[in-house]
Amino acid sequence: MSERRLPAEWEKHESTLLCWPHQKEDWPGRFIPIPWVYTEIIRHIIPGEKVRLIVQSPDHEKKVIKILTRAEVLLDNIEFIIQKTDRSWMRDTAPAFVKADNKVTAVSFKFNGWAKYDNWQLDKKIPSKIIKTLGVDSDVALFKDRPVVLEGGSIDGNGAGTLITTEECLLDPKVQVRNPGFSKTDYEHIFKQYLGITNIIWLGQGVVGDDTHGHVDDLCRFVNKDTVVVCCETNQNDENYLPLRANLERLKKARLENGQPLNVVELPMPAPVIFEGMRLPASYANFYICNNAVLVPTFNDPNDRIALNILAVLFPERKVVGIHAVDLVWGLGTIHCLSHEVPS
Repeated sequence: MSERRLPAEWEKHESTLLCWPHQKEDWPGRFIPIPWVYTEIIRHIIPGEKVRLIVQSPDHEKKVIKILTRAEVLLDNIEFIIQKTDRSWMRDTAPAFVKADNKVTAVSFKFNGWAKYDNWQLDKKIPSKIIKTLGVDSDVALFKDRPVVLEGGSIDGNGAGTLITTEECLLDPKVQVRNPGFSKTDYEHIFKQYLGITNIIWLGQGVVGDDTHGHVDDLCRFVNKDTVVVCCETNQNDENYLPLRANLERLKKARLENGQPLNVVELPMPAPVIFEGMRLPASYANFYICNNAVLVPTFNDPNDRIALNILAVLFPERKVVGIHAVDLVWGLGTIHCLSHEVPS
């Protein structure tokens, strides 16, 4: 039997998991446009794969169908899953999916509201519902008999054994501590056992405004087996400038699982997006790779075009589509945060 492997996001999907937004407190005062942003996301995914869409109840499903129908989104490639949730961030609440001998296994990590929020008791049940719906084998991640807390947004892989993550998210001993006392060595063991990871690239801090305390999917992403894009800030007076520069230097020295250096492509940052005095985690790195497209958050910024062009060169076989995310990011996450692929 072959070892486990964490597939890369650009590999063929069986479907995409989404959860229709319903928690208005995630977008206080700006919830009204959010369902229409989701509608656009679904519109661009369904030509290439099924969308498995979590809704809260049969009545909620009817309301969602009305919205999708008004926007003339075809329902043929959408499967509704009725399951109550606290929120809609599937990247972090869905299980991880690994493959061995071309067979998919769902690995359930514990979710605890990013070690920050209290409303996560419903979300922790999402993996079991998804596993039952998909009919796949499953595993529960434990370390020394302790459930391992891990969100999907805190890791990104190249499909060949290398994973990137941040020290800020997984190793901070005081702020939003996921797994008290865990060391880098402990995580290496966990990632090897459950995800088949043989090589970890540790970055430092994430982007300013990220309430997850350092998720890598707002910062740095693999776009193929040997290439990453990483957010860089050119304004030396911006608080992101030094942390992002430090991450860039680490990546230039990093090695892949085969000992080869990384190809590192710099991705710009939009100008700060601030609402009610809060800086939001606006980042082009929070894109989602689906079978037929790459969906990229945009922010009414001149750098939107530059970021889209960079990604279009890196994904020549897919449409690169900008999704307006100025309202979406008020929820402190965008397209990658709300989606999760299921590999074929």
